[in-house]
Amino acid sequence: MSIIYRSIVLFIHTYLMKKLALTLLCFSAITAFAQDAKTDTIKNWKVGGTTSLTFNQVSLTNWAAGGKNSMAGTFLINSYFNYKKEKVNWDNIIDLGYGMTKQGSDNPFKTEDKIYIVSKYGYSAGKHWFYSGLLDFKTQFDYGYSDPPENTNKISEFMSPAYLNLSLGMDYKPSDNFSLYLSPLTNKTTFVLDQNLADAGAFGVDPGKNYRAEYGALVKVTAKKANLVKNVDLATRLDLFSNLGDKPQNVDVDWELVFNMKVNEWLSAIASFNMIYDDDISYIDPDGNDKGPQVQFKQLFGFGLSYKFGN
Repeated sequence: MSIIYRSIVLFIHTYLMKKLALTLLCFSAITAFAQDAKTDTIKNWKVGGTTSLTFNQVSLTNWAAGGKNSMAGTFLINSYFNYKKEKVNWDNIIDLGYGMTKQGSDNPFKTEDKIYIVSKYGYSAGKHWFYSGLLDFKTQFDYGYSDPPENTNKISEFMSPAYLNLSLGMDYKPSDNFSLYLSPLTNKTTFVLDQNLADAGAFGVDPGKNYRAEYGALVKVTAKKANLVKNVDLATRLDLFSNLGDKPQNVDVDWELVFNMKVNEWLSAIASFNMIYDDDISYIDPDGNDKGPQVQFKQLFGFGLSYKFGN
C-alpha cells in the first residue's frame, strides 16, 4: 500500500470530524453536478440520490453513575445516474458509507464502511425485457480489525477484499422501481491486494495469490417503494451467485434492506439491514480464531441530517 494511503488512514483515525467534513465536501461536488444535470438540455439523463449524516456525542464530567465519553458519526450517500433513450437503458449507482465511533481514551474504530458501484447497460428485447451487461464492484475505505478497540489484528482494508462481477444476461424491468436481472454468464473476481492477508489465504484466495476468479450464474433483484407508509421509503437489493464449477449448491447471498423515514425537509431517520453469506469467507473472532463461513448480519439505525437531490 502506498505511503499516501497509509497517511490518509492515519488521518481518518485521528480526526473523525475532519473526515466527515471532507466527505461532506466531496458530496457538495456531487450535488453541484446533480443540480447542473437537472437543468441540462440532455433530457435523457436522470440524476439524483439521498445523503444523510448522523452524529452522536456524550460528554461526562464527575458523573457519579459512571460511563465513558463517546463520539460517533456516520455518513451515507446513495446516488444514481441513469440514461434512457428509445431502446437503450443504462443505470448507474454509487453507494458510499463511512462511520466511526470513539469511546473515552480507546482507539477509534469503524462502524460502517462501504464502496458499492453498479453499472448496468441494457438494450430492449421487447415487453420489459432487456439484453444486458452488468458491472458490479464492492470494497471498503478503511482498515478492519477483529479486536476493536485494541485494533491489533487487521483483517481487511481497501481492496482487501474487493469484489468485481462482470456478467451478461437478461433484465426484466417493468418500471424504474423494479429490476430482475438473470445472468448465466458471470465472472466474479475477489481481490486481496494486502500481501499479508493474501499470504494467509483470506477471503477465499489461494495463499500468496492476490485474486481469485469464479465463473457461474448471478441473480440480482432490486426494488424500491416510495411512501410505503406516509414519509417512509423502502429500498431492497438481493444478489445471489453460484459458482457453477465448484460447489454450485453453496450460493453466495448478499441482501440489503433500507428504510428511509422523513421527519421534515432536512431531518430524517434511516434503518438498514444487511445479511451476507459467502462460503469462501471465514469469520475471525476477537481472539483470532477462525470459525469458518458464517451468516453475517449488520444493522444500522441513525437519526440526523438528510438531503435528497436530483430529479
